[in-house]
Amino acid sequence: MGGVSQTTEITPRPPAEPIAGASEAPRIVARTTAVDAVGLEGRAAALATRSIKRDAKLWALDLTIRSIDLTTLEGSDTTGKIVAMCAKAVRPDPVRPELPSVAAVCIYPQLVPVAARQLDGTGVAVASVAGGFPSGLGPLEARLQEIRDVASDGADEIDIVLNRSLFLGGRYADAFEELVAAREAAGSTHLKVILEAGELGSYDRIRQASMLAMAAGADFIKTSTGKIGVNATLPNALCMMEAARDFHQQTGRRVGVKVAGGVRRSKQAIQYLVLLHETLGPDWMTPELFRIGASSLLNDVLMQLEKERTGSYSGPDYFTID
Repeated sequence: MGGVSQTTEITPRPPAEPIAGASEAPRIVARTTAVDAVGLEGRAAALATRSIKRDAKLWALDLTIRSIDLTTLEGSDTTGKIVAMCAKAVRPDPVRPELPSVAAVCIYPQLVPVAARQLDGTGVAVASVAGGFPSGLGPLEARLQEIRDVASDGADEIDIVLNRSLFLGGRYADAFEELVAAREAAGSTHLKVILEAGELGSYDRIRQASMLAMAAGADFIKTSTGKIGVNATLPNALCMMEAARDFHQQTGRRVGVKVAGGVRRSKQAIQYLVLLHETLGPDWMTPELFRIGASSLLNDVLMQLEKERTGSYSGPDYFTID
């Protein structure tokens, strides 16, 4: 982790493609190596205590902003709220124009056209949940049509949910086929697959689901929807990062990792960046391959940067409410 970086435009990677057929899905799961739970949790805990110097912290806070998917997924979301959030995504602090924009704005499908108009030409991507979020259930064709619709409405990225009913029921080929169909429905739009790690039951299951999603053509694997009690945790994220590392070694393909749900403080974000650096290396330290889905994190990062700049904290009301 190095010095302060300049804002850089995200260069979209070509969308991934499946590397296997559905008939291979049970074998992918069966071949996935078991996870040493004690070792994984110990490593996550150890890395979480690592301290970094001021220059590295400033660089990490800058990268955190550039990696945020600024998110609102509430039933009360309105057009006005999305317009205001898009403005903040582009210019997080109006009095400090040197600060970078966030990576994306993540919203419900019906609001994609609003965000697409607001963010056109800004470099900030439009991300939409789709495909039966947050359960990942419902009629398959309806879920696939929702993916096609948000892609045609202007979404740059689509966050879908793994069908845990199929996966946990041992129907790996069916779960894989659904992911491949979603990959096809998304077309050139980048696809993030939410594993909902808090419902999978073990690190072995998280690793298996990660491998299945990456083999099916996911551009990113994502920890959580943010809609259940257990969201992103350091051990769960580390388990997924190790799966992405091994997948890259096996196939040559880089798959991104997104943590989401409960990441509200700069300290947490930096802990995830340390895990990322130590597991996947400098190549993954970019918004092209790492994201944090969050709503309140951005304000805390801005307060930390203000503290580093002036020596004192500003009150939370100094910044606009997300």
